[in-house]
Amino acid sequence: MAHPAEKKGLVLARIPGTSVPLAHTVFGASAFVIALLVGCYAHYYKIVKNGVAGYPDEWFPSVSAATGDWYPERNICQILIALTSGPRFALCFLWYLLTTRNVPANGSKGFAKFLLTNDILRTVACGGWVYITSSDDHDVHDIAMIVYLLCTVPHVVGTIKTAPQNPQAQKYRKLFAYTFFGALFPMVYFFIQHNVHRIPGAYTHYAFFEWSLIISDLAFDAVCMLDFGTFEFRIVDIGPNGKVDTPGVTRAELKTYGGSEGVSAQVNPFDIVSFVSDVYLGFVFWSMLTSLPLMIWYFPLWHMGISGYEAFLFCNLTAVLLGINFLRRGIERAKGFFHLLSLVGVLSFKIADPAQRLMAVAAGVSLSLLTWGATLFGQRHQNGRAERGVMTLALGLVLHNVVKQAWWANNPIWPIMNENNGGQNVVGLALGVLACIQVMFRKEPNAEEPQIVRGNKSGESCLLAAIGAGGYLFCLHSMFTDSSTISRWSLGGYPNTGPNPVIGGLMVIIGMSVGLVLSSKRRWVTSLLWWAVGSSGLAVLHFYEGDMSFAGGIVFTVYALSLFPVVFRSLARQPPGRTYLLAMLVYNILALAHVWVVAYAFVPGGEVMREHTDYVLIAMQACILLGVFNANADAWGAVTQARAHAAFSTTRLLSKITLVGLVLSSANITYKRTPKSAPQPHHPEHKLITAGIWTIHFAIDNDMWNSELRMRDAIRDLELDVIGLLESDLQRIIMGNRDLTQFLSEDLNMYADYGPGPTKHTWGCTMLSKFPIKRSTHHLLPSPKGELACAIHATLDVYGKEVDVIVSHNGQEEDLLDRQLQTTELGRIMRESDNPFLFLGYVVTRPGQGNEIYELLMNGGHVHDVEVSDWDRWCQYLAFRGVKRTGYARVSHGGITDTEIQVGKYQLLENHPTSWDKTQSLEEFRKEETYQQMEESQVPEGMRFPSMFYGQGIRRHRFHVFDRPYYYV
Repeated sequence: MAHPAEKKGLVLARIPGTSVPLAHTVFGASAFVIALLVGCYAHYYKIVKNGVAGYPDEWFPSVSAATGDWYPERNICQILIALTSGPRFALCFLWYLLTTRNVPANGSKGFAKFLLTNDILRTVACGGWVYITSSDDHDVHDIAMIVYLLCTVPHVVGTIKTAPQNPQAQKYRKLFAYTFFGALFPMVYFFIQHNVHRIPGAYTHYAFFEWSLIISDLAFDAVCMLDFGTFEFRIVDIGPNGKVDTPGVTRAELKTYGGSEGVSAQVNPFDIVSFVSDVYLGFVFWSMLTSLPLMIWYFPLWHMGISGYEAFLFCNLTAVLLGINFLRRGIERAKGFFHLLSLVGVLSFKIADPAQRLMAVAAGVSLSLLTWGATLFGQRHQNGRAERGVMTLALGLVLHNVVKQAWWANNPIWPIMNENNGGQNVVGLALGVLACIQVMFRKEPNAEEPQIVRGNKSGESCLLAAIGAGGYLFCLHSMFTDSSTISRWSLGGYPNTGPNPVIGGLMVIIGMSVGLVLSSKRRWVTSLLWWAVGSSGLAVLHFYEGDMSFAGGIVFTVYALSLFPVVFRSLARQPPGRTYLLAMLVYNILALAHVWVVAYAFVPGGEVMREHTDYVLIAMQACILLGVFNANADAWGAVTQARAHAAFSTTRLLSKITLVGLVLSSANITYKRTPKSAPQPHHPEHKLITAGIWTIHFAIDNDMWNSELRMRDAIRDLELDVIGLLESDLQRIIMGNRDLTQFLSEDLNMYADYGPGPTKHTWGCTMLSKFPIKRSTHHLLPSPKGELACAIHATLDVYGKEVDVIVSHNGQEEDLLDRQLQTTELGRIMRESDNPFLFLGYVVTRPGQGNEIYELLMNGGHVHDVEVSDWDRWCQYLAFRGVKRTGYARVSHGGITDTEIQVGKYQLLENHPTSWDKTQSLEEFRKEETYQQMEESQVPEGMRFPSMFYGQGIRRHRFHVFDRPYYYV
C-alpha cells in the first residue's frame, strides 16, 4: 500500500461543472413528472376535481393538485425537490463565479451579488410553495408562489444579461423565457374563466399552461449546461500541511487517483451485466414501439373510420429534439434516468381508460426513441461503443421475437396484457427498472463530444441516411417483430401451407441470428449484389406460396438483419435533429401505406393503395438501397482504432454468446409447443359436429385488452368442434404482428387454417377444427368496389367421411354489388360440391324469403338455414346440407367483441343422405328439411348445449335472443 505522503497533490475525483445543471434538471423534472404519473394512477378522479367540476369536464390536474394534495405523490415530489435543492444552490453560486471571473479587480460585482441574492430568495420561495401546500395554509402557499414568480423576472432578465457570449445558449434562453412569460397570459385568462365565470373545463386548460411554466422554468436553467462546460469540481489530497507541496507539480499536472487509462479486452462480470441490461432495454424499446400502433388501432376499429387517435403515430417526431445539443447531451449523460422515464409505456397497463393508456404508451415511445437516438449519436466517434449500442438494440429485437414465440405471438409486457390474460407486466417493469439503475451507476468511458456536429468526411448524406433508416425501421417493424410473420406471408391452403409458425418461427430466429453475425462483413453487406439477393428473396416471399415462398423469406431475413449496424451507425453519424425527423417521417409514411392497402375503404384516397403491398415493398427496398449506398461510402470509421478494437471484439463475443442463447431458447420453446397428441372431437359417440361462427375484432376486447384467453374459454366450454373466426388476420403493424390461431389451436388442441394471408389484403378468416383438414382453398371473393372478402373452403375428415366447410367474411352494407357477387360465388362453391356442407359466415343482410342476398346464399348454394324463424339476425349465418341438424343457439359476446357466437349442432349419420341430386329442384330440396323442435329433456346428455350458459351464464356469455338453445327432431 502506498504511503499517505505519496498521495499528496493527487486528484481524488473530478466532477464536470455540467453535472450541476444536469442534476438540477433531472431531479426537478422527475419531482413533477413522477408526482403527476403517480397522482393520475392513484387518485385521478380526485386530483382533476375542483370546486367547479370534475371528470369528464375536468380531465387534467393542475400542478398543485398533482403535487400537493395526496399521499404518496405529494411526498415523492417533496423528496425529489429536496434533492434538487443542493444542485439549485450550487447552480446559483456557479453562475455568480461565471459572471464575476472576468470582472477587473477594481470593478463592481454589485449586480452579480444582487442576482445571487435574488436567486437564493427564489429558491427558498420555491421550497415555501412546495412544502406548504394550499391545503396546509392557503395564504402562505400563495405568498410563496407570488414571491417565486416575482423573483423569476430578475432571474430571467439578469441571467440573459450576464450570460457569457454563447449565441446558442442565448438563443435557447430567450426561447424558454418567451414561452414562460407568454404562457402567463392565457393562464390568467383561463383562471378567470374558472374562478370567476365558473366554466367547467376551464381549469384543465389553465393546468396545461401551468405545467408549461414548469417545463420552461426548468429548461431555462438547464441551458447552463452549455456554459458550465469549462467548469470542473476537483477533490484534491493537499497533504498533511494543507498545501499541495509536491515539488514541481502544477495544478494542471495533478493526476487522477485510482483507475487506469488502458482498456482491457477481457470480459468481466460487470461487462456482462451491463450488456444484458442494454439488451433488455432494447427489448423494451421494441415492445413499446410495436404496442403503439396496436393500441391506436383500437379506436378506428370501434369508430369504423378515422378516429383522430391516429395522430399518436406521429409521437416519434419528437426525435427532432435531438437537434438541440444541450438537450441531447443531457439525455445521453442521464440516459439511465430517461430510460426509466420511458418505462411509463410499460407501466401503462395499470391505466384502465384506453385513451389515457394510449397517451402513456406514446410518451414512453417518444422518451425511449430520444434516449436511444441520443445514445447512438453520442457513440458515433467510438467504434467499440457504437458497435455495442447498435448490437444491443438488434439483440433486443431478437429477444422480442423469442419472447413473443414463448407467449404465442403476444408480448407479455404490452399494455393490452395484464395478470388476467397472461401478461407479465410487473416482472417486465421490475426488470426494466433494474436495467435502468444499472445504466445509471455504470462507469462510462470518457468521450468528449464536439459542440457542433459538422458534415463527415466520408461523403455520406444526411438525407439518404434518413431515408434509408426510415425504410429499414419500417422493414424491421412490419416483418421482423414476430417470428411467425414470414410463415403467414408464405401461407397457402392445405396441404401446401408452408412451415407452421412454431417451426417456421425457429427458422426465422436462426435467420435473424445469422444475419447479425454476417453484419460484421461491412463491404459485403453493403454491396449492390447483396441487396439484389435480398430483394429476390423478398419477391419470392411475396409472389409465391408455401415452402418456396418461405425459403425466399428466410433469405430476406438474413439479408435484412445483416444491415442493422450499417444502417443505424450511418444514421448516427449525421446531424441528429433533421436526420431523425426525416427518418421518422419516412417510417410513418410507409406505416400508413402498409395500413392503407387493406383499410382503403375507410381512409381518404384509399383506392390508390388498394391491394398494393407490392408498392409498399418496392418503396421500402428503394429506401433501403439509398441508405445502403450512402453507408457504403464509409462503412467503417477510423476513430480511436487502438481503443476500439478491444471493445469491438468484446461486443462481438458477447453478441454471439447472446445469439446462441436466444436460438437455444427458441429451440426449447419450439419443442415445448410441438403438439403431443392428435385432436379429438368432443362427442364421437354421437357422431356429433358442433360448429360456430364468431367475429372477434382482432382479439382486442371492448376495453382494449387481449381477449385470447377468454375466447379460448368460450370455445372450450361450448365444446366446439369447428369454428370460424372472422377479422382474425393480425399480422400487420396495426394489430401488433400477432397470431391468435397459435394459442387457440395449441391450447384447444385443434387443427388451424389461417385463411388468406396478410399479402391478400383482407381482414382475415380462420378455421379451427377438431377434425383433420384434408385440403383447403383460400378465396378472395369478387369485390370490385369495397373491401376484399375472404373465404376458406376446406374439406374435413369427419368420422371417416369428407365434409366441406366454408368460413367467409363478406363485404359491408354500403357496397351492394360486392355483396351480390360475393354471395353468388359462395353459392357456386357450395352448389358444386358433392360432400355434406357446413356454412359458417358473415353475410350482411336480413334473413327471410324475398331478400336478395339471403336467397343468393341459401338457394344459390342449395343449403338450409339453421333456423328460418330466427328473424333477428343481420350479419352472421349458419347453413348446412347433407347432415342432420340437432341444435342451434346464440350466445352473447361477453364483452370480447360486439358480435355474438352462433352455434349449430349436427350429426353425420349413416342413414342420412350426405349428398344431393343436382337435378333435384329447389322446392324438392327444401321439403327434405323440417324445423320441428323438441324439449331438451328428450335430447341425449352428450348432444345438449352446456347448461352453464343458461340464465346469467358464465364470464358474461349466456344464451340470449331466445334465451335457450333450440333442439330439433
